[in-house]
Amino acid sequence: MATVTLDQVNKVYENGFHAIHDLDLDIQDKEFLVLVGPSGCGKSTALRMIAGLETISSGEMRIGDKVVNDVEPKDRDIAMVFQNYALYPHMSVYDNIGFALKLAKVPKEEIDKRVRQASKILELDANLDRKPGQLSGGQRQRVAMGRAIVRQPAAFLMDEPLSNLDAKLRVQMRAEIAQLQRDLAVTTVYVTHDQIEAMTMGDRVAVLKAGYLQQVDSPQRLYDHPDNVFVAAFIGSPSMNLYEATFETTDSGGVVQLGSQTLELGPEAFEDRSALRGYAGRKVIVGIRPEDFEDASLVDRDTTGKILSSDVTLIEALGSELMVHFNVDARTVDSGDPDAVEEQENAANAVGRFNPRSRVKMRDNAEIAVATENMHFFDSESHLAIWD
Repeated sequence: MATVTLDQVNKVYENGFHAIHDLDLDIQDKEFLVLVGPSGCGKSTALRMIAGLETISSGEMRIGDKVVNDVEPKDRDIAMVFQNYALYPHMSVYDNIGFALKLAKVPKEEIDKRVRQASKILELDANLDRKPGQLSGGQRQRVAMGRAIVRQPAAFLMDEPLSNLDAKLRVQMRAEIAQLQRDLAVTTVYVTHDQIEAMTMGDRVAVLKAGYLQQVDSPQRLYDHPDNVFVAAFIGSPSMNLYEATFETTDSGGVVQLGSQTLELGPEAFEDRSALRGYAGRKVIVGIRPEDFEDASLVDRDTTGKILSSDVTLIEALGSELMVHFNVDARTVDSGDPDAVEEQENAANAVGRFNPRSRVKMRDNAEIAVATENMHFFDSESHLAIWD
């Protein structure tokens, strides 16, 4: 096993396009690190540079203690799992899994041992004589995983391996891959555009935007303490609600002017945000997670000064929760995600995750409680988070 280190790595193509900017990552031995971001952010390019499939324009790449900038892919001791599986259709499952070992002239007895060990782990024993065309999508993905496992590499590299599967199978396979990685204890770098995949699988998650690393941290830290507006909006589904607002301090804490309505902040809102007091009288960006909106009639805490009144435009009943769409008459903020759905004229600009016992109805004027102690604040110019 090994660490993987990217030190000030850049990728500039011949046409001048700068795909990766000064990327610094230190991936620990046995760690599962996920690279996530919108389409075109550079995550697959970064993975291909680790694999040796893309040259490095500047900076240093190390696997273990060895600098691998100019090392051929076959000599990097890594195994890659591709989005399209890349299986040989004319070969059996057994031969597909063992093909790389055969090329490396590993003895037949050792090949047989490793293939059967991998097939047992991946529950492919009954399919070893079949061709890929006779398998389901999930089984083909397991074969691709098996081919990586038998090589016993220093690191696994996975490029959106679940994107061709249906939603239910993706959920099953992401749990299986995460468990497999922990059982094998192999350093793994996993690329996805799906932030739910990233949050549920990674020990740490690195968020990229336009070739720049925005933040790398544990999934929960990314969610609770985003460094900027982009990370705050990208991590979480539905996305964080973001608005322009004005902040003022008061004797009891502070107030936020959100459009025509005002929300009061108690002392608890400043516990991790002492720097917020320095923004008195200034414009800020306010972020509110969907779960921090609730039907006020169901809230048993004191909500004085923490209520928004709004017309409900859409309700999505999901059984365990209600997604309630409504309007806040404050200007929304562009998160900077090029894949984000553009706001449509007359569409609601807020979504709350309500308790399913709520009785709000479409076109109702609802009283919506806000957990102001959980609100996020960002500098209106730099879009950086306001913390201590």
